[in-house]
Amino acid sequence: MKGWIICKGKNRDSYENRRFQEVAQEEGTELEFYDPNDFDIITTKGGRKSLIHNGREVSLPDFVLPRMGSGTTYFGLAVIRQLERLKVPVINGAESIEQAKDKLHTLQILAADNLPTPKTMLARFPVNVDLIEKEFACPLIVKTLSGSEGKGVFLCENREHLEDLLDILNEARDVNVNFIIQEFVSSSKGKDIRVFVVGGMPIAAMLRKGKEGKFKANIAAGGSGEPYELNPEVEWLSVKASQLLNLDLAGVDILFDGEHFKVCEVNSAPGFEGLEKATGVNVPHQIYHYIRVRLGHFT
Repeated sequence: MKGWIICKGKNRDSYENRRFQEVAQEEGTELEFYDPNDFDIITTKGGRKSLIHNGREVSLPDFVLPRMGSGTTYFGLAVIRQLERLKVPVINGAESIEQAKDKLHTLQILAADNLPTPKTMLARFPVNVDLIEKEFACPLIVKTLSGSEGKGVFLCENREHLEDLLDILNEARDVNVNFIIQEFVSSSKGKDIRVFVVGGMPIAAMLRKGKEGKFKANIAAGGSGEPYELNPEVEWLSVKASQLLNLDLAGVDILFDGEHFKVCEVNSAPGFEGLEKATGVNVPHQIYHYIRVRLGHFT
């Protein structure tokens, strides 16, 4: 197979991309990396010659793996859409990435199908603190609409903390900072479950734990991971969430909610360094296996 990974140039040497390249070489897959900003898109009736890379026509691959995640720009989405129009299998598609990038949109889709999610409110300017206090009990979570690795997530312990944070956000409103208010699920403080779903099947899961006293469990934020044995409820939630967002690959974050669980976020380009180290699962191998099955490349 010949495949492309679409990612920002600065992320070319990330752990995940190094692993994709390493496993591709082991399995005989030809893999190339492209920055979306190096493409020119020409919409024509002609078809296959309408994607230009650094001024030259390119030979299209058997598959494409977008790895831009929450950092996907309009131009990045346009490149993915163009590849889809050229009938290249894209794992995940532009519409799915765009939905997953927006945390509120994700929760709207999941809640519409009655999946359990944290109560969430889109904040608008001017922020009505009295309404927030009426709808949510402190502590509560404030999140930017797009972000990953625990960035842009704040815990407000009381009204004073909330007002101070909102003052900062209000000052930043001219740079289009959008954010949501979300209930704090106390039974999941400092811990959650990350499930990695490939082609509708969970291939690995880990319990993430934050540093002592911290409410974030993300590995990138200093947390730790250990294998987690899936139960039917967590397995169903993770698979259903990825299906509702039409994601071939998904990192589904599940919160503990007493004796049950809630879907917190769904990531379209999840990192897996911590997951591989915690579980020993070869994530790129699982992804390439799924792609070969989907493309019928087994003889």
